Amino acid sequence: MRVYAEHHDLIGRRDPMLYGQFLEHFHRQIYGGVYDPESRFSDGDGFRTDVLEALRAIHVPVIRWPGGCFVSSYHWKDGVGKERIPCFDKAWRVEEPNLFGTDEFILLCQKLNCAPYICTNAGTGTAEEMSDWVEYCNLEREGKFARLRIQNGHERPFDVRYWSIGNENYGAHEIGAKSETEWGRLVAESAKMMKHVDPRIELSAAALTDLDWNINLLRHSAQFLDWISIHQYWDRIHETNRPASYEGAVAFTAHTEDSIRKVRGLLTAMGLEHKIRIAFDEWNLKEWYHPRVHTVEQGVTKEEYLYPRDGNDDNSLYTMGDAVFTACFLNALHRNCDIVGMANFAPAINTRGCICTHEDGLVLRSTYFVFYLYTNYMGEVVRRTKCPDMRQLRVKNSDGAEELTDQVDLCVTELADGSGVAVAAVNKSAQESAELSLELEAEGSVTGYYICGRGTDSYNDVGRTEIGIEKEELGRYEPGMRIRLRPHSVEVIRICR
Repeated sequence: MRVYAEHHDLIGRRDPMLYGQFLEHFHRQIYGGVYDPESRFSDGDGFRTDVLEALRAIHVPVIRWPGGCFVSSYHWKDGVGKERIPCFDKAWRVEEPNLFGTDEFILLCQKLNCAPYICTNAGTGTAEEMSDWVEYCNLEREGKFARLRIQNGHERPFDVRYWSIGNENYGAHEIGAKSETEWGRLVAESAKMMKHVDPRIELSAAALTDLDWNINLLRHSAQFLDWISIHQYWDRIHETNRPASYEGAVAFTAHTEDSIRKVRGLLTAMGLEHKIRIAFDEWNLKEWYHPRVHTVEQGVTKEEYLYPRDGNDDNSLYTMGDAVFTACFLNALHRNCDIVGMANFAPAINTRGCICTHEDGLVLRSTYFVFYLYTNYMGEVVRRTKCPDMRQLRVKNSDGAEELTDQVDLCVTELADGSGVAVAAVNKSAQESAELSLELEAEGSVTGYYICGRGTDSYNDVGRTEIGIEKEELGRYEPGMRIRLRPHSVEVIRICR
């Protein structure tokens, strides 16, 4: 398969925020995850140093917090100051101790040198409550909330640039769900108040690939918005925890760009494609497992709705299928980097995250190594890639129907300093290798970094490491150089002077 990507044919420069992460107050993401004062790994502020080290290694650029469904009944004022007020989390039906709040989130981002992205309560909250939060974070000393921050020990403003109005308020599962008309008006009034507090902030609002919803939102609020937020989980298993097979995961890769195309089309039709970018700010292959909580028939006992969430901790579920899908989605984001400026893998830690904590350390799941490959070895400028003789795979999707998908997913990038080219190549085939003929404008030595495991079902667990990054030197580059891709593999090929 011949691969062409010319230096003059560029899509654009990708924003590093495409590699963003997400944390919600669900199960063990916060407590027992990144924040665990009782752990022997934790620093003086209660953060697990092994988690911080792992996140630094994948250069996390931005974290979205505190939700997610949690945020639609979250009142931020309960989670700041010396006297924290516990509350009952009506989304996930547990007590929230409020020990991790705004101050701790900002400290986490400072420790990671990443941007904070705060999602506000547009369910039970108000426009005023949202704007009060901006006051607390961003005003120097004007008003009672800036003075409250100072009283809480933070003299300097947090300068939070990125804010989202609401989570999934279009869905019946969300507390405080809204109609299309209600949502457009609420976003407009909330955005107005928030930008009156700090005109420098960048605002997003919950959207989806529904024409009526988005038109109502943008007609009312486009003048205030910098982003439009979309979410997607492809493998819908929140009630079963029975994921698609490897072949089913590969079938999902044929649909990584569907939502982006639809939202791009709407923004273009409304003349907003140069004003508003897409934030794909919650995504993963697998839905989180939380049975009997987002249904009309709620679980009554904790055995029905709470304890089963430990099933998210089964590391055998996170295989090369997750890695292949994740790499294909990151490639899709790169191919659309002219309009997609942020994405947030949901979540970073525990649940379906790329990092899993346990009492004695961490398990780095297959998806972690995909982020490591992309954040450490990919370039910043995206070339348009052509492969005229791409082979097709015939696979069965999770519904048992046959679909066609490209055997190899490709993305070619340039390093910003001009020192070379990096090619991301994902061979989706479970059993067959693939051979690429690279016809690129590049020169230098060729190095391959790849993950593939021993089989499609390989995974990492406590005391078990089957997936990691391998490296091989491939010699000097010449046009037409042939590269063999292993089955079920994710590879970044760097050609550098």
